[in-house]
Amino acid sequence: MKKFALIITLLLAITIKVNAQDNTIHTSKGANVQVLTKNTGDKIKLNDVVTFEVIQKTEKDSVLFSTYTMGRPVKIQIQPSQNVGDLMDILPLLTVKDSACVKVSTDSIFKGQENQRPVFLPKESNLVFLIKIDKIQSLDEAIAEKNAALEGLKTAEIAASNKYIADHKLVVKTTISGLKYVITQPSLKRKPLAGDTLLVNYTGRTTDGKVFDSSVKAEAEKAGLQQPGRNYEPLQVVVGAGAVIKGWDEGLLLLNEGSKAEWIIPSGLGYGAEGSGGDIPPYSTLVFDMELVKVKPIKHAPAKPAVKKTLAKKHHTTVKKKS
Repeated sequence: MKKFALIITLLLAITIKVNAQDNTIHTSKGANVQVLTKNTGDKIKLNDVVTFEVIQKTEKDSVLFSTYTMGRPVKIQIQPSQNVGDLMDILPLLTVKDSACVKVSTDSIFKGQENQRPVFLPKESNLVFLIKIDKIQSLDEAIAEKNAALEGLKTAEIAASNKYIADHKLVVKTTISGLKYVITQPSLKRKPLAGDTLLVNYTGRTTDGKVFDSSVKAEAEKAGLQQPGRNYEPLQVVVGAGAVIKGWDEGLLLLNEGSKAEWIIPSGLGYGAEGSGGDIPPYSTLVFDMELVKVKPIKHAPAKPAVKKTLAKKHHTTVKKKS
């Protein structure tokens, strides 16, 4: 055991050289780590989940990436390093609330991959990372935190959906999947079948009233939507083909040509836990004003007649016993 510990100590001594005067650590993979703010506490370990702010820039101070601009920190699990640029060998040198300036040789990053080197990172240059460690968690702690946050979002979504319905005094019908809808303009014309091509007009918004998309020019302008180059015309959809969110595929089959409806689509039938861009957050119920303008049916196989099931009667023959 002592021999093993000695080997590890020697390897660390070879891999990392520390300059005590300026807290600079030189790694064997081509990185220089200057600890700007040093704190006491356990260092980051393999499999820990680390939350940190980072600015990535060139040596000429051109910012390539910033969590401060993005509006949220990076959260990653520490894994074995695949490349010096992934910081997996560097983060374990730090502890919570540490800040550091990391310079990574671009020659190390693009070794054997020169065809991927961008012009703004020439040979013999460094990629600079400014890092501040916000939080260190075990994997179990991170999973528990994530699950709690998701439950909170789910609860908030249900509350927001119910509030929207109550505020707008809607009397909705609800399908088995959870889609809520109101037919605002009935029609007795053709109802689509899966595989038909439909022309639909729509306006989509979140439950707080923010319009994020519309095929109707007047609605888009009213909401101040910026959709340069868009042709405002009914959208063509093949219903049931999975080309749209599940709530649309289900809801369109409830309409008749010429009818209008308001759909309230839960996130499970929409964009789920991921959301969509900056307009649709995770776990967002979506509201759509829909109009089924036209149905272009395909040739469907004729429906098979229902087969009536009958119970065969049992015939009993009574044989008289001979006396």
